[in-house]
Amino acid sequence: MTLLTPTLWPDYELIDSGDFMKLERFGPYVLARPEPQAIWDCSLSEAEWERLAHATFRRDKQSPERGEWQKLKPMQDPWTVDFRQQGLNLTFKLALTSFKHVGIFPEQAVNWTYIHDAVKALPVERPRVLNLFAYTGGATLAARQAGADVTHVDAVKQVISWSKENMTMSGLDNVRWLVEDAMKFVKREERRGNTYHGIILDPPAYGRGPDGEKWVLEDQLNDLLKTCAALLDRQDFFFIINSYSLGFSYIILDNLLTQCFGTLPNSQSGELYLTDSTHKRLPLGVFSRFSSVLL
Repeated sequence: MTLLTPTLWPDYELIDSGDFMKLERFGPYVLARPEPQAIWDCSLSEAEWERLAHATFRRDKQSPERGEWQKLKPMQDPWTVDFRQQGLNLTFKLALTSFKHVGIFPEQAVNWTYIHDAVKALPVERPRVLNLFAYTGGATLAARQAGADVTHVDAVKQVISWSKENMTMSGLDNVRWLVEDAMKFVKREERRGNTYHGIILDPPAYGRGPDGEKWVLEDQLNDLLKTCAALLDRQDFFFIINSYSLGFSYIILDNLLTQCFGTLPNSQSGELYLTDSTHKRLPLGVFSRFSSVLL
């Protein structure tokens, strides 16, 4: 098992975690929001959290997912943060959403740099990369900045618009944007005989397609991976999958990938995590990735 965490990122910091919450700094602003895996005690006092936070997220008692932000100090909304590491030069728009998200998942920075390096290392002039469940496009932009032709697929039109803003602010262009159900898209691509040198998956536990198509991770991931195996180039390739479904082990991912893809060259699998200022490690999902090139 491999444990991965981002290297120092000036525009992001996990300050504290505990009591099912996390306290984070995104650029100039500190946010407090729910985190179901932080079951330990906070290191800082409640008064210190209130002193530091610009906004805190309060869940709606009628919904397990939605809620609202309470602003405690003046702050811009939306605002931007930069990511400058290992050849990447990206800018992201952040905003306070009703689902507690702000527009990026900081732990994914380890995959952004991996994607960038993989695209650069493939002996292909313009690798074709497919990003499914692509959200606001961190992985898309990493691949595009490395020179890939990227197809970005997400079921939410507003999220695609957000991704386009990130692309423009990062000085990039020519991404193929699709508001589409991921399963329908890959099935259609398989029928067409299309292939990709890189495939990136970050599927939610539950979700809906643009026409109400139901997605349940445990029920549909096996079929999705079988189809992705048919789409992945046989000679020059990389593949990444992440999962934040609680209780979903990286061993499950390894079993599925071995079944669907066979041998997994240069593979890594394990957990992504962030470390807070008092050295508590917060797990933020499992991952598995492999590549035809040694990175």
